[in-house]
Amino acid sequence: MKIASGIEMLEISSIVMGKSSIINPTLLCDNDTVILVDTGNPGQLPQIREAIEQTGVAFDRLNMVIVTHHDIDHIGCLSSIRKELPDSIKVLAHKEEKAYIQGEKRPIKLTLFENNRNSMPEEMKAIYEKVKAGYRNCRSNVDKTLADGEELPYCGGINVIHTPGHTLGHICLYLQKFKTLIAGDALFVESGMLVKPPSFINFDMDLCIKSLKKLTEYNIETVVCYHGGLYKNNSNQRIAALANE
Repeated sequence: MKIASGIEMLEISSIVMGKSSIINPTLLCDNDTVILVDTGNPGQLPQIREAIEQTGVAFDRLNMVIVTHHDIDHIGCLSSIRKELPDSIKVLAHKEEKAYIQGEKRPIKLTLFENNRNSMPEEMKAIYEKVKAGYRNCRSNVDKTLADGEELPYCGGINVIHTPGHTLGHICLYLQKFKTLIAGDALFVESGMLVKPPSFINFDMDLCIKSLKKLTEYNIETVVCYHGGLYKNNSNQRIAALANE
């Protein structure tokens, strides 16, 4: 789905926590740079490739991946993309996420799963094993770490906003020229409404609220959520309301 010139929201069928869903990586393009924001689950490279090429952009033009955070549904195809385009791809992520993406630290979600494994129903144990295997196979080097407030000189300017809470190094991206926020998992869309992510999937809910308050400093008209897609209904007011609930 075209959001604006050079901004495409991809729509990828997926299974999230055992349920059918749609995830929404974002493709950003200018004359010299093609950026994929987040990469789907392990094994979804054919879908990612098809979705990119349906926008009219050749897959082999891709030369950068920005990772909002290290959850498996965001880094799942990262190593596959690097193998497919070994000479061209650079991976960017917040410095707090680097060690998780590179496989040097145990992913936060695996630790949460492990701590609750004895009380899990059998179907959740099966999901845990699948996620654990996925993490082993999707490790990738991070070529550049990002810092809060950094501006990337692509697509009219991309502001990096450190929004910890869901994970410690979670980031959102603000496309200032288009007043568009790529929210990662800091926000969801459910039944057409912008909402906070469920507390049980967040590392620190208090940090989540602080991060939402930080987002109120930006003039946001359009929000692209990885889970739920597009939101354009008085976005500033809605984010402010969520930050003060």
